[in-house]
Amino acid sequence: MMPEPFTTFEAIAAPLDLHNVDTDQIIPARLMRRPRDERYATYGFHDLRFDAGGAKRPDFVLNRAPFDQAGILVAGRNFGVGSSREAAVYALLALGIRAVVAEGFGDIFFGNALKNGLVPVRLPGPVVEALRAGLHAAPGAWLAVDLAALLLRDAAGAAHPFTIPNFARDCLLRGVDEIGLTLTLIAEIEAFEHHLMPSRQAGAS
Repeated sequence: MMPEPFTTFEAIAAPLDLHNVDTDQIIPARLMRRPRDERYATYGFHDLRFDAGGAKRPDFVLNRAPFDQAGILVAGRNFGVGSSREAAVYALLALGIRAVVAEGFGDIFFGNALKNGLVPVRLPGPVVEALRAGLHAAPGAWLAVDLAALLLRDAAGAAHPFTIPNFARDCLLRGVDEIGLTLTLIAEIEAFEHHLMPSRQAGAS
């Protein structure tokens, strides 16, 4: 199920100073088959957020105010590498994360994110590092992802261009997946089929 249409999203951003975060860190394999209900938000980064007794780890960034209200995550290199679990995207969305900024992403995670309404913003390493440093210096600072213009805007007013595939961008702007996009074309599909029907019947006779 796709979230609401993504046009411009502005939110508190949290710096995640970890590189090579894999999908098992985003959601452990043992939690993947659980239903997507109100508990799903607790599964995101579960073993990084909670200790063995279930208490929150105070050193993890998303457990600290104001970062616990973040809607954008600014991560390190190679975010979302590892296994091809779509549940990793579900877990981030359940946490309220609608965009992840990083120098690079796992290829399958990148595709899964786009299909489910999470925007992966790929920027040069020095830019990402500077963004994280700025967020540490000013906790609670907001970033804005302008999908229509393909720009990430920071609190200082700087605009950083990024790219995603045109088809995925169109789906995100509309708030539909591939099936939903097909359904928006149902009138054209039916007209095309109606146009072909006489020629098919003639060929059958």
